[in-house]
Amino acid sequence: MKTYMHTDVHLIATMMAGPSGDENDTDVITETKPKTKRPPLYKVMLLNDDYTPMEFVVHVLERFFGLNHAQAFEIMLTVHKKGLAVVGVFSHEIAETKVAQVMDYARRHQHPLQCTMEKEE
Repeated sequence: MKTYMHTDVHLIATMMAGPSGDENDTDVITETKPKTKRPPLYKVMLLNDDYTPMEFVVHVLERFFGLNHAQAFEIMLTVHKKGLAVVGVFSHEIAETKVAQVMDYARRHQHPLQCTMEKEE
């Protein structure tokens, strides 16, 4: 295996040699890894209203956020009592998709349920 690697390095150095063919004219390619930042996260929230049935909110939480019945019921009560609740934290694309899915589903079932997203600080 070393022979192949040595040959590959030699070929690369030869191909990169200057016009005179002198290997001392080779350019050195250095690879630097950029420091990666974590992408920002977004909170997805459900807002309370006076018309959407509690059972529908529980169903939405189970269906779109993968919560079990007890978790969904607890969050639904938080939405009901406090006016809103964070139902999950996601990347921008996933948060956007969840909001769109919930809003579309609520509209199709003729409920005014509101779902929003907000950048996490």
